[in-house]
Amino acid sequence: MDKKLYPTIAVLCLVPLIMVLGNSMLIPVLPLIQKELHINLVQVGLLITVFSIPAGIIIPFAGMISDRIGRKKVMFPALMIYGVGGILAGVFAIIFKENSFPYLIAARIIQGIGAGGTYQLSMALAGDLIQSNERSQILGLLEAANGAGKVISPLAGAAIALISWYMPFFVYGILAIPVAVLVLLTVRENTEKLLQNVQPIPKYFQDLKQIWEKKGTALLISFAGGFFTLFSLFGLLSFYADLLEKQYKIGVFQRGLILAVPVLTMAVTAFILGTVMQNQLAKILKWAAVGGLFLIAGGLIFFCPCHDPFWFTLTASVLGLGAGAVLPSLNTLITSSAPKAERGIITCLYGTVRFFGVAVGPPLFGFAEKLAKPPIFYSVAGICIALGVLFWLFVKPALVIPKDIQGK
Repeated sequence: MDKKLYPTIAVLCLVPLIMVLGNSMLIPVLPLIQKELHINLVQVGLLITVFSIPAGIIIPFAGMISDRIGRKKVMFPALMIYGVGGILAGVFAIIFKENSFPYLIAARIIQGIGAGGTYQLSMALAGDLIQSNERSQILGLLEAANGAGKVISPLAGAAIALISWYMPFFVYGILAIPVAVLVLLTVRENTEKLLQNVQPIPKYFQDLKQIWEKKGTALLISFAGGFFTLFSLFGLLSFYADLLEKQYKIGVFQRGLILAVPVLTMAVTAFILGTVMQNQLAKILKWAAVGGLFLIAGGLIFFCPCHDPFWFTLTASVLGLGAGAVLPSLNTLITSSAPKAERGIITCLYGTVRFFGVAVGPPLFGFAEKLAKPPIFYSVAGICIALGVLFWLFVKPALVIPKDIQGK
């Protein structure tokens, strides 16, 4: 890889690191917010949902626009909006105190709109810049940065919440706005080359149609895999955070430390796997995706009978291991499935699905507290196993990924 791209890759890694704070930093703080605002578990889960749904809706449009004007021109304002939304949430919490819930919802919607133009575009831009088998390593690095954010954010959220429950909201602006400036000033992008490939709108959609006709089955299975991976991860972490607070009376910072373990497992796995796949991409990718989905199912199944934080954390870490195998594999498959002119929209459609998984997971897993763990946990595990089987039978990476980046 050209050394001139190192600063760009470094800044691109900051984007998922900052974006993931949007949800992960709040997870260990949700029980405290619930107590301060006098709301129930499903309501507090909406603070995750109303961030993720607008992001999921905006992502495809951000991808389409970025295909026509450039990735950086979308990422910079998106990061600014993301940061401003977080600051507004903190200000509303101070002004309205225990009555601030509806205002927090509004601010989180604004923040989610900004998040829609961040991580997926950094993946698309990395795909634009790296036209070799090194792409899997860079995408694994981006997913590892995303995972590192998931590790740091529960600890950071828990530590900052010791000052006040609303302080984590201000962190979004403090971090996101400087990163937006770095994107504007540092990121290298060959916009002229991108614009040379811009197709008229009818041709653009015709090319998209051809991509779906040729690779639609693989893309749909991959999209479903991304959805249920993040659905399971965030749903389980949200449920576990509530369990640690209510059943085991564990404080907010200690909860952050415990929740960081499965996420750290995911981040390390994503980084290692992205590096390993670099040389044998088409061969390893399929095994990693299928094995990862089975591990996610195993983590969900064995979480149910546990009765001790050690075993809960161990089984959650198995799920994290699976997520760390699945996500970089799917990232590489998705970003490699389309040429540069359509890469933004394909990658962002995948991002939409990922965000909806994050949005739906916490409130649905919240119902497991009222009903029972097995029906929800076992059902999701069964879906993950089914997706693993479908991936093995119908997804052929060698036919989706161009030969020049498949490795040896």
